[in-house]
Order: sequence, then structure tokens, then C-alpha cells
Amino acid sequence: MTAALPRQAAPPDEPDRPPETPGHKARRRALTLLIIVLLIGVPAGYLVISAAQSRDSGKDKESTYSATGLAEGWPSKVQRRLYQVPVPHPADRIAYYETNNWKTSRLYVQFRTNSAGLDSFLEGMGVNRDALKKNDIAISSRDQKITGWRFTATGTWSGLTHAQKNPAPTQDVVVNTADPEFPMVYVVSRTVP
Repeated sequence: MTAALPRQAAPPDEPDRPPETPGHKARRRALTLLIIVLLIGVPAGYLVISAAQSRDSGKDKESTYSATGLAEGWPSKVQRRLYQVPVPHPADRIAYYETNNWKTSRLYVQFRTNSAGLDSFLEGMGVNRDALKKNDIAISSRDQKITGWRFTATGTWSGLTHAQKNPAPTQDVVVNTADPEFPMVYVVSRTVP
């Protein structure tokens, strides 16, 4: 047997509320529905948008890091500094590719510049134009195969290997001066992590 609980009486100083009208009831329910939609819908929408952006970002990174071969554009400043490849200004036809493994990291860069730009590039590496040896293809056939470079076109080909003590990178450079005003430069810079 359950005992009936006494009902609490309304405070004496509060007037009785009038009964709720159908219009008031509809407004109250609409307001409640709006609050629920805002409390649930806005965060859910934010999560959907955030997830889509995150997925797109992952796809961009995946395409960047799964690239095989040269990609047009400048290597980042960090890459240029780490591998000591001072791409000069002005330069065009710029492309690069980076490989990393536990043994050796390599940055492959190609660009076309003018005569002063070539001198500036070589000076930035710590060598001068006299270090270039005619008909010396310093870039290995393995590295040529990775990038698709072919050093068989007409022109005057020169090259050099700028060996440095670890952890500084070693650079292999090949220059084509078929057009002496605008030499084409190919660089492989490798470092041991």
C-alpha cells in the first residue's frame, strides 16, 4: 500500500496563472524545438564541415608525399636551407622532388637561370664556375632514373660534386649551357640524417 503524498500549496503571494492558450503553447513548443536544433544541429554541422576539411587536407598531403618524380614549383625554404640548394633569382622551369629513408635523404632540383644566377647559385654552395668540369655528368644514373633526367641533349654539359663532411649535404650538379645566356641546372643534394 502506498501512501498518498500531500500536495504542496501555491505560495500565497503568487497570483494564479491563467490556463495556457493554444497559441502560447505552440510558441513555447516552437521555441523549445529551436533551442534543441541549435544545441544539436550547430555542433553537428561544425563536426561535418571540420571532418570534410580534415579529409581534404589528408588527401592533399597524401598526394604530395606519394608523388613520384619532379613536381613543378619551388622547394620550401626549409628544404633549400637543409639541403643547401640556393636556387637563385631569377629562375624558371623550377621543379623538385624529395626522397627520405633511414639511410639517406635527397632533394632533386632543376631550374633555368641566367649567367649571373648560375654564378650566384655556385657561390651560395661555396664553389665557383671554375669547379665545373666539361663533359662531367656528376649525377648518377640511379638519380637520373628517379627524376627522368636525360643528359643526352645537345649542348655543353658540365658538372661537379661538392662533397662536404656530414652532416652537411653533398651536392652533385650538372649544368647545360646550350644557351649560355640561360643555363639549365640540375642538382641532387643528399644528406645522411
